[in-house]
Amino acid sequence: MSQRIPNGSLAAILLLFFLASCGGKSEKPTPAAGAQEVVKDYPVITITPRTTTLHTDFPSTIEGQQNIEIRPKVDGYIESIHVDEGATVRKGQLLFRISAPQYEQEVRTAQANIKIAQADVNAARMQVSKVRPLVEKDIISQYELEAAEYNMQAKLAALAQAQARLANARTNLGYTAVTSPVNGVVGTIPYKIGSLVSSNTAQPLTTVSNIGNIYAYFSVNEKEILEFSTTTRGATMQARLATLPPVTLILSNGEEFPQQGRIETASGLINTETGSMRMRATFPNPGNIIRSGSSAIVRVPYTVDSALLVPQKATYEVQGKRFVYVLESTGTVRSANIEATGSPNGQFFVVHKGLNPGDRIVLEGVAGLHEGSTIKPREINTDSVFQRGGHS
Repeated sequence: MSQRIPNGSLAAILLLFFLASCGGKSEKPTPAAGAQEVVKDYPVITITPRTTTLHTDFPSTIEGQQNIEIRPKVDGYIESIHVDEGATVRKGQLLFRISAPQYEQEVRTAQANIKIAQADVNAARMQVSKVRPLVEKDIISQYELEAAEYNMQAKLAALAQAQARLANARTNLGYTAVTSPVNGVVGTIPYKIGSLVSSNTAQPLTTVSNIGNIYAYFSVNEKEILEFSTTTRGATMQARLATLPPVTLILSNGEEFPQQGRIETASGLINTETGSMRMRATFPNPGNIIRSGSSAIVRVPYTVDSALLVPQKATYEVQGKRFVYVLESTGTVRSANIEATGSPNGQFFVVHKGLNPGDRIVLEGVAGLHEGSTIKPREINTDSVFQRGGHS
């Protein structure tokens, strides 16, 4: 027997099923249309021209104040070596002794010849003394006296010639003792005891370098030379060089040499092959720290009076290009591509193109921004930012 469900009960059952199916779901409220993004504050600085010091680096080679090749002036065998490689020597100090017995023999021969010549002179004087009174008494003719006097003059000349030969022999003998011509440092010694050497030997016995002062040679291209000549006061190159500030030497290990130097000379010609001019900076070298033949970098400072500086942290890089965020009057930011070079301390960039004096840029947090972002600017004193980085 079938029973019918009342209409009221059926409605109640359907309502219960509906509530059960919807009871476990929670819907988030949809945000209202036109809701605004949260605006964050960012530090902002105003770009103003300021004076800064930059530098240009030039690779250089180092030479001693004097690099003197020590070569033998006589032929012979090396008898003894009195110094070692790298030794510091004084002017006149014995370096090598060359065995050359022939020069000792020449000295002895020259000494004997002087004795012979002296005896001849004495004999000639005696002849003159003998002939003169006979001439005065008209016993013999004047011709005999003149002949005796001429003979004595010849003997005196022969004596002078013998004395010159002795001096020359002693000089050659002195060359067997090879001494240092200057104070300096001894270089390599390619020859050993017993080696046969001569004035025509290809290699020198050694090289003595006077490195009390050192010369750093570097090249400057033609464009830089012209710019220097037109922007520096002075009627001559020497006068212009005198206006340059002291320069710094960066050693091969990256450290700065404690002694500053001066650029003193510039070549009078431009190399047609390289289009550059050779210049020389001189540095004092106490303690002989730097040796001739080493390499270094000459760092030349120069002052820029109206540079636009940007802190490094205010920039970001995309595909090799550097950008900053410039604050517009509307409160939004736009990205600006800048052309810049780094400052010596690495904390700032000197902007050549892309910014103008008076532009306001975001100082920090640029990674969280994008083109057209709206920010709340917080002004930062520009001077305080650059004074902390060592710029005026």
